[in-house]
Amino acid sequence: MGNRQEVLLTGAGGQGLILASIMLAEAAVNDNKNVVQSQSYGPEARGGASMAGVIIDIDTIECPKVENPTVLLCMNQASFNKYMPMVKPGCIVIVDSTFVKGPFREENKIQMYPITSTAKEDLKREVVANMLALGVVNAAADLIDRDIFRKVIIKLAPGGSGELNQQAFDLGYRLYEQGAEHDSGQSARTSR
Repeated sequence: MGNRQEVLLTGAGGQGLILASIMLAEAAVNDNKNVVQSQSYGPEARGGASMAGVIIDIDTIECPKVENPTVLLCMNQASFNKYMPMVKPGCIVIVDSTFVKGPFREENKIQMYPITSTAKEDLKREVVANMLALGVVNAAADLIDRDIFRKVIIKLAPGGSGELNQQAFDLGYRLYEQGAEHDSGQSARTSR
């Protein structure tokens, strides 16, 4: 991939995607990159639409808005339906197969992972699905040095939950390494 990364983290309010984007932005700054972070969410505290964008570049960032995502994370069906039309060829698309059921087109090279159900089953805490998703995203797109990211998670995780959030982030890497699911049962993971 090129120097510039435009990352969209999308889902429902309450899934922790704004915190995830802040952590991604902080990790990028700590990795000596230029960063812009933006966010929007519906009027509902939970359940409304949520979108957070992070632009990472080694050069100056002129426009603060994600316009051509290189990475798209969809944590629910509504966000998948809304943001998939923005995707251009070459974009890494990661979906939470716990909630996103398609329709999927082969040309999009969609990577499907049971993000929320894995957080619930393996860590007994659905609330850390956002950190698990960050692990998958960072592993798939190779955005930020993993050790730098882990330090940021400890620093920014709310109320003493740093270790649990690190575990979720690391579990995201393991989920990525195990390979993506696909609706036909074949791997849909894009090659690196």
